[in-house]
Amino acid sequence: MHAQEIIQSIEKEQLKSDLPQIYVGDTVRVGVRIREGGKERTQPYEGTVIAMRNGGINETITVRRIFQGIGVERVFLLHSPRINYIKVIRRGKARRAKLYYLRQRVGKKTRLKQRFDRPL
Repeated sequence: MHAQEIIQSIEKEQLKSDLPQIYVGDTVRVGVRIREGGKERTQPYEGTVIAMRNGGINETITVRRIFQGIGVERVFLLHSPRINYIKVIRRGKARRAKLYYLRQRVGKKTRLKQRFDRPL
């Protein structure tokens, strides 16, 4: 076996199979496991998916939300053990792969139309 095949076989074991179908423009709620002291809890982070990066185990989504008037973006590694759950709240209509233009928009201009042709 080549090194590449060995790496792929190890990565295949770590992949999550219970992930929902996520598209750019969707509003998602991501449950992130957080350690505080000796305890562990799940903190929800809700926002719009503005970018996706595929690549097997390294698949990521960038989620943007407005918190106290400031835009906050977080990049989540989808197959990470730190991610407890990902839930699609609503489907957004996007005509491009990356929604970086939303960074320049404020308030109601950041809203995307809703899609109803894809199931939640």
